[in-house]
Amino acid sequence: MSLRSILAGCGGYLPERVVTNDELSKTIDTSDEWIRERTGIRQRHFAGKHETAAFMGTAAARAALADAGATAADVDAIILATSTPDQAFPATALRVQAELGVTRGFGFDLSAACAGFIYALSVADGMIRAGQVRGALVIGSEVYSRILNWQDRGTCVLFGDGAGAVFLRASDCRDDDRRGVLSTHIHAQGTLGDILYVDGAVGQPDKPGHLVMNGREVFRHAVTRLAEAVEEALAANGMTHADVDWLVPHQANSRIINAMGRKLGLPPERVVVTVDRHANTSAASVPLALAEARADGRIGAGDLVLLEALGGGLTWGSALVRL
Repeated sequence: MSLRSILAGCGGYLPERVVTNDELSKTIDTSDEWIRERTGIRQRHFAGKHETAAFMGTAAARAALADAGATAADVDAIILATSTPDQAFPATALRVQAELGVTRGFGFDLSAACAGFIYALSVADGMIRAGQVRGALVIGSEVYSRILNWQDRGTCVLFGDGAGAVFLRASDCRDDDRRGVLSTHIHAQGTLGDILYVDGAVGQPDKPGHLVMNGREVFRHAVTRLAEAVEEALAANGMTHADVDWLVPHQANSRIINAMGRKLGLPPERVVVTVDRHANTSAASVPLALAEARADGRIGAGDLVLLEALGGGLTWGSALVRL
């Protein structure tokens, strides 16, 4: 018998305001056709003043706990992935802890850009396997609309806001029981940090803090690195492409998503796509897509799900989960 992380519940939150490509084209030199053709995006959600990373993360966490049939008393740890925290400190995870009424355990934020949720899932899974915690909330919550350069049409049309969360529960699984988080695989290459970054931080008050991206280079590395991470996850579990029931990819660009689906030999109906409606919500995109596909019944008990994401840093990773 050994401990394994069971993905017991999923939840998501999207801001109230929906912004279409046509609406953006009224203030930015762009068009619905230009955005759709290059990215597949037709709309995104932008946060209102009250919809902070903590507010949205709390809402997604509540939904994940409800889906799992769990309460605040079951939470030992909160690991929140974000590049847009409410404050430098305390951690956004602790604001969520307070809002949920969790009175024990610990929480912290994790910064790995768009790969943040995969990183956070890997950390939480490791803690559960080590016996440190029995129940963990893993959250991705982002407010990218507040760090976009509205003069750069190549980046400001790509992103949206939102939050997604999962609740992991420790289970004393038999060796032949293949449920739960089977493995996670995370990587980084700091020498590529300048192809996708934010040009400011709390420690640099004279810089505006806008997202900067070399889209061509990001695309080139994304397909290669994500393919490697996918193969790594399958090899680690003695599986092949044919074993995968669902791909839940990072929702950055429809071209990258389609390329990954083809590499796995999965038909489009087995690839969860939300980029058309959510745009790129960074660390929130994978859990948001997973929560949607679970809620509408597409992904069910026993399905083998492959998660993958790549973000600034560069950071990237994959996870293989049996629900």
